[in-house]
Amino acid sequence: MVRRGLTWPALLTVALASGLVSWVGWTFYTRAGNHLFPLSWAAAALLLILAALVLGAALPVRRYQRGEVGKPLTGMRAARILVLAQAASLTGAAATGWYAGQLPVLLADLTLRSYRALLWPLLGSALAGVLLALAGMLVQRWCRVEPREDDED
Repeated sequence: MVRRGLTWPALLTVALASGLVSWVGWTFYTRAGNHLFPLSWAAAALLLILAALVLGAALPVRRYQRGEVGKPLTGMRAARILVLAQAASLTGAAATGWYAGQLPVLLADLTLRSYRALLWPLLGSALAGVLLALAGMLVQRWCRVEPREDDED
């Protein structure tokens, strides 16, 4: 992960693993006679706020890379932003899988009024997870420093 950073296949693997755990867990839970937990739009809003914060934290790195230096940028700060971006990508992928994994369980019994009300917040939260993962991957790209031609490594 140090040299190349996070890759799309790695994020897809995290999302699929999280989705599988979610689907299996909620399937067993609902077959025991329980219902899915209610979900508010706050989950989607929180994921979107996190995406905005990650993008906002990375703006100084983006400006530095473009040569629009306002304040000096230390390597440690840029490294911390890179780690934040990677953590955001992994969190977004895991959240996407978690919420998307509940959808098959929900769709199997959409006749319940509470499940119909849960459909849109689940879809919104899954989409917000995708956007958080995208924001993290974009910031990771902003933090990439191309090797110089005179560097041997």
